[in-house]
This record gives sequence, C-alpha cells and structure tokens, in this order.
Amino acid sequence: MRSLTFLAPLILAIVACEIFLPGRDLYHFGWFNLALAALVIAALIAARGAFRSVRGARARIAVVAIAFGAATAGFAGVASGLLAPDNKTVIGAPGASVRVDDLGGSLSFPLKASADGPAPEVAFVRSGWTTSIGSGPRDIGSFVLRQVPRDVVYVEATDARGGSLTVTQPNGSAFLSPVLLLEQKQKIPGTSLNLPFDAFAVPAAHRNVKAVLFTAQQAAMLSPTAARQGQAVLFDVDDEDDRPLPNAIALAHDGETVEVGGLHLKAALFRYPAIEYVAAPSLVAVVLGALAVAAGFLFKNERAVA
Repeated sequence: MRSLTFLAPLILAIVACEIFLPGRDLYHFGWFNLALAALVIAALIAARGAFRSVRGARARIAVVAIAFGAATAGFAGVASGLLAPDNKTVIGAPGASVRVDDLGGSLSFPLKASADGPAPEVAFVRSGWTTSIGSGPRDIGSFVLRQVPRDVVYVEATDARGGSLTVTQPNGSAFLSPVLLLEQKQKIPGTSLNLPFDAFAVPAAHRNVKAVLFTAQQAAMLSPTAARQGQAVLFDVDDEDDRPLPNAIALAHDGETVEVGGLHLKAALFRYPAIEYVAAPSLVAVVLGALAVAAGFLFKNERAVA
C-alpha cells in the first residue's frame, strides 16, 4: 500500500505539470512518456498486491479508487504526449474566422486592432459554445490556448492628388484587407538579417508592393538621420508584372507617409494577437483521476482511524 500511496500522487503531479506548464518539448519525448507509463504500470502492480493484502470492503475500495485515479490521469498524460500534435500558431486577419480541425472549432479574430490600450481578444467557438482568449492561457479540454501578440502593419495608399486607393492581398488570407500579417521571413542579401515581410497590390495604380518590417535599431542603422525613430517598413514597389521600377524603394517609419513608385504609402504599426495552441492532458480525465485518488485516500484514512 505504501508504494501505491507514493506513486499515485507522483503521477498526478507530473500530469498536473503538463496542464499548468503546457507546451514544453519535454512532454513529447518518447522517454518521458515511457517513464510516465512505467509509473502507471508500477502503480497498478502495487495496487494488485495491496488489494490482496488489505482486509475489509472500504480498504479495498480505497485501493481501487487510488489505482483507477492514477491510471486515468497517467494514461491521459501519455496519450497527450504521444498522440497530440506539436505546438502550433494560428494567424488570422482582422474579422476572419479560422477553422482549426485539431481543436474541433473555429477561432474568431477581432475586427479591429488598437495601437493603445488592452490587446483585442480572440474568441474560440465550438458547437455553439464561445469563450474569449485573453492574456492568460485558456484550457479547452485537451488543448491550452494562449494569445501571442505580433507586429502587423496597416497600409494606406493614395494617389498624387490624395485619392484613396484600394489595397488588395492576392496571396493573403484576406483579399481586401489592408492589414499585412507579415507571416513570412525574407533574408536580406549580404547580411544576417531575416526579417518579416509581406506583399500587397494596388490594382488601380498597376503596382505590386513588398513590405519588409525593421526593428527600431535596424531602422536607425538604415536611416540614422531620419526625423522619426522607431520601427519602420521598407516599401519596394514594382509594376503589375513584378518588374522593378527605378528609385522605387523607401523607408517609412510608423505613421509616416512616403512617396514611392507613383504612390503615397503610409504604414501604421499595431500589435495584433495570434493564437498558439498546445496539447495538454484531458482536463476532465485528470480531474476525475484526482477526485478518485482523493476519495481513495479518504477511505484509507477513515479505515486507519477506525
């Protein structure tokens, strides 16, 4: 019985770590899950011996409850580690609803981003049930969702007379969105820089534009005498057939408008949430296991007092 009363809390503690400290690569290692499975098997063997040695119905119920709880929680941890997908991040455009099959539901991204104040919250929708994902992690059963703020760029394009021009993203997740999600990286030739970039089109002006995001330090190195400091976007404008235009590269700091390639482009930088989801043992299974173990210890202690 002593072995069982040591192994059961140990198994619960390990699985609880997977819930409260989710997303660690350790949980997907084969040896980690093999060790956890070995602890569960050892607990079941210990429970078999204890069941034979104890006397009385309550004592045997205690052994069965502790063994059941340890096995339920332990195998939930093993299943999560071996079968669940690796950590993934879902990036959505403002106002988009992204179906995520792993989660069995959709992520609804807020329509607007705010440069100031609290970050907008993403909603998770499944079978008519909706929950908001704020700054803290959210457990939805077998996964933990958490918000990951990212830099995005809001682009405004105007012509020489100040007329507004429509920005499209033919290769983006939202065709008519002026928000660049910067999902890709671009290596800058001759440097070690690997920077976020995106692309958009201005159909009315027959222009295609690449946008590369620089940190404040990188932008200061590129343009040390600039009137503004901080993060900046490098615009590279081509014609509609992706042929480079002469002198069609310009650096725009946050909130600054630059004239380049026959366009007036303004870049506004925002923080907008993506959602990372990481596997975790089933919360229902772990809670059920913990309750069974607690009930087993209660019966055991009552028997000891009697």
